[in-house]
Formats: sequence, structure tokens, C-alpha cells
Amino acid sequence: MKKLAPVLAVVVLIACIAGGWGLAHRPAGEDRRGGLLVGLSLDTLKEERWQADRNNFVKRVAELGGETLVQSASGDDTRQISDVQALISRKVDVLVIVPHNGAAMAKAVNMAHEAGIPVIAYDRLITDCDLDLYVTFDNVKVGRLQAQYLADRLPAGRPLRLVRIYGSKTDNNAFLFKQGQDEVLAPLIKAGRVEVVHEDWAADWKPENAKKITNAAITKAGRNIDAVLASADGVAGGAIQALLEEGLAGKVIVTGQDAELAACQRIVNGTQAMSIYKPLKQLANRAAELAVALARREPILTRTGINNGRTEVPTVLLDILVADQGNLESTVIRDGMHTREAIYPNARP
Repeated sequence: MKKLAPVLAVVVLIACIAGGWGLAHRPAGEDRRGGLLVGLSLDTLKEERWQADRNNFVKRVAELGGETLVQSASGDDTRQISDVQALISRKVDVLVIVPHNGAAMAKAVNMAHEAGIPVIAYDRLITDCDLDLYVTFDNVKVGRLQAQYLADRLPAGRPLRLVRIYGSKTDNNAFLFKQGQDEVLAPLIKAGRVEVVHEDWAADWKPENAKKITNAAITKAGRNIDAVLASADGVAGGAIQALLEEGLAGKVIVTGQDAELAACQRIVNGTQAMSIYKPLKQLANRAAELAVALARREPILTRTGINNGRTEVPTVLLDILVADQGNLESTVIRDGMHTREAIYPNARP
């Protein structure tokens, strides 16, 4: 991850807003009556996490006087391109995209720019295009915190035997999570303190793929596994299912990310050790505010830029926290992500 000097990040974004690809020729709201119209193109709405993002985003845009048109591609790149075309045809003032495939959605950014519409990548980077803004959490730090949780729990006198389950190769975030994990694990592996007994990528972040990876790890390494470094809660759930079938659940440290309700329940039960709490309401609210600002052609100040293979994209980063049995009350419950009643009673793996 590359960081820009504050002035450079500001200049890059203001240059785009000033009409670098034609925004000056399309005033906000042109050709359409009423308030601002925001287009939100989602990869999927199958997971609880993305349903919450959508709801919070739409609510905040409405509070700011705008309206949101929402499309969900159900994990299909071709459909997501069609969704973007549909939103462009509705003359949205700004487009916000959660890409299924960050590389494939470069085409969507180019189409939007041809129509004079600015584009924000939400949570996942869109690569190899002149993207206007990226709003996300510090995803390298996510991986770093996951790995550090394991580094703080190394067994005495022998290496920690580790299974690594990465995310989807179509999601740039999966590589950022791995980058952060590697920063912590590489010296420990080199020193013989950690032994990676099996590793693989879980296609499309599907739990069933993570379960297969964990089953393969058990077949390969036997029951002598200390930890599963799962990059997200969904894949953690698939890994834990495999561990349950082998009588290993609760005996193996399993990481996660997103603090989903099911993951919080597993943390309470002891089958999952931790998750990364990403304040999703803050992300959705901030993205909505930035989308409305871009739609109004207002300048936006950023202090960070991330290289997407084509350009340094002005980036807004939100912070994250480790959530485990010791602080669920002061993180996800306090912030209203989940209620105490939802997390604790009748919690099941």
C-alpha cells in the first residue's frame, strides 16, 4: 500500500472533480428533476454484512436529501456490468460500486466516466482504471491484527501448526489481508515458530469452499492443527464446520473478520477465537456522505492514496478493532451492530 502526501491526494481528486474527464460538462442532476440520485451497485446481498451496508447507506443518503437506486449482481460479473449500465441509463449523479471482481469492474468505471459520472469503490478496490475515490477499512491492518492474534498465542517449545484460508482471488482485499498477515507471519515462519501445514484460496468467499480446504488440511496434516487463519467470518464458519465433524472445534484457534452475528455467537461458544470488528455503519455513512459530496461536485480532502495499477486513488480509510470474548460488549454491542440478546442466548456454532 502506497501513501501519498496530503497535498498530492487533494490535487488528484480536485482535478477529477474539476472536469478531468468531463464532469464540468454535466452538472449534478442534469436531465432529471428532483434531488440527487445515487447509484449503488453491489456484488451480492446474500450475506448479512452487505444487507446492513445497503440499509445504512440508503438511509444516510436519504438523510442528506438524496435517493439511492440499488442493484445486486449475485456474484456475477456480467450481471454487475449490466447493473451499472442500467444505473447510468437512469442518469445517476454518482456511482458507488462494491465489485465482485475488482479488475472486471474497470469497464464499469470507464462507462460511467464516458457519461460524466464519478465513481466510488466501496470497501473493495477497482483496479486498472482512473477511479475517483476509494472508501474502505485499513485492510492490510486487518490481516496484521489477525496474524498478531496468533503470534501472541504461540505454543512453547514447538511451532504453531497453522492452516491458512485466504479469500477470493477476484477480491483485491483478499490480497491485502494476506499482505498484512505475511508481515507478521513471515519472520515467525523463517524462525521456525510457525509451520504452515496447508493453505489455499476460498473461491468467492464461500463457506463450503473453506470447509473443503479445512478437510484437505486435516487429511494432509492429521488432527495436530493449532490454528486456522481464516480471512473472514464466512470462511471461518466453513472451517469450523469441518472441525466440528472431527471433534476439533474449540480446540483449534480460528480467526475471522466482519463480526457477523453467527461469528459473535461462535466466539461466545468458544469455537471461533476472534473476529475483526469493522464499524460497518460508519463505513456506509461515510461513503454516503462522500457520494453526495461528489454528486454535488464538492472538493473532497484525503490524506491517503492507494495504487490500483493505473493511478494513485484518493482513499478514505476507517480503523478496525479485534473482537473476542473479552470485548464484545464494548465493541459490537456498544455500537449497536448486534444486540446482547442476539449474541448470547441460545448461541450455536
